[in-house]
Amino acid sequence: MATIKRADLDAGWVDLGDVATGRRLAPLHPGVHLAEMIRALGVTPYRVAKDAGMPLTRLAAILKGERAITADTSIRLGRLFGQSDGYWLRVQTAYEVARAEAADAGYDAIRPLAEAGR
Repeated sequence: MATIKRADLDAGWVDLGDVATGRRLAPLHPGVHLAEMIRALGVTPYRVAKDAGMPLTRLAAILKGERAITADTSIRLGRLFGQSDGYWLRVQTAYEVARAEAADAGYDAIRPLAEAGR
């Protein structure tokens, strides 16, 4: 594999056309991140649900991307995994904001009131 030098990048001599498309990747549901964490720890979803004191059906729906993470679930998961109480809620919020931005609902046309002459 050839080494790419910074000078070659700056000079435009490196073609990254097959790597960078300019399109954003679709946002990942927090359940994807949670599933990866569970796999990495080598525990089962049943154990996570039981130890966090939540129904397995709730956890399963999150892992499938069918349910959002609530404040209650965020606190439970955060305490179980040694994270802040709001960690998983912030992951959920970031996902929802990314989805809304990707939907292109005309947000670019909104200007701050200060610019509108008020």
